[in-house]
Amino acid sequence: MTGGRRGAATLAWVAVFSVAFAFVEASVVIYLRALYYPEGFAFPLKLIPAGYLRVEIAREAATIIMLATLGVIAGRRPWERFGFFLFAFGIWDIAFYTWLLGTVGWPGSLIDWDILFLIPLPWIGPVIAPLAISLLMSICGGMVVLRSAGERLFHPGALSWALGVVGTALILYSFMADTDAGIRGANPVPYQYGVLVAGLAAYIAGFVFACRPARPFPGSGNGNL
Repeated sequence: MTGGRRGAATLAWVAVFSVAFAFVEASVVIYLRALYYPEGFAFPLKLIPAGYLRVEIAREAATIIMLATLGVIAGRRPWERFGFFLFAFGIWDIAFYTWLLGTVGWPGSLIDWDILFLIPLPWIGPVIAPLAISLLMSICGGMVVLRSAGERLFHPGALSWALGVVGTALILYSFMADTDAGIRGANPVPYQYGVLVAGLAAYIAGFVFACRPARPFPGSGNGNL
């Protein structure tokens, strides 16, 4: 089996795992909301006892570890492993909301608010925000895997790294800036969609630059060592 075909086949199996794992995650959320939001999930957020909150934070950390471990197992090279992680995370998150919609009919729309993550502070935002990020992660992650498996270029330089840092900072800010709604039991203020779009644009630009051939230094001939 060629590298490209092997990469595509492994992506398919990673997608199967991610969709199944998303159902496990969705079932946990369904039980939590039945306990704490029997009338239906809505802001302001309710206070969870400290002991249970610690368990929930540990569960979220374990989820990331599981998805990262999947990438390490599935890939052969560092960037291929990272690509598998991105792909798995994106598919898992999209499937998570799909399972919730199919089982309990939530979210009612893409602009319904959700609590997305708890580490290091609560992340809140409309459902469309994590879905847009996850779609980009799954596409870029799959492309990284296929490029790496097919021996094609993926080499992030300083500009790609800088754009990635900027994109991450913008997106995290869009989710964690409203601390009143995240930790003080207030209703959320309007979400900053412009910040989200800017963060996504930075990610896309960084990815495009990482896929471009590196230019040789002046006087280095054809650039081959």
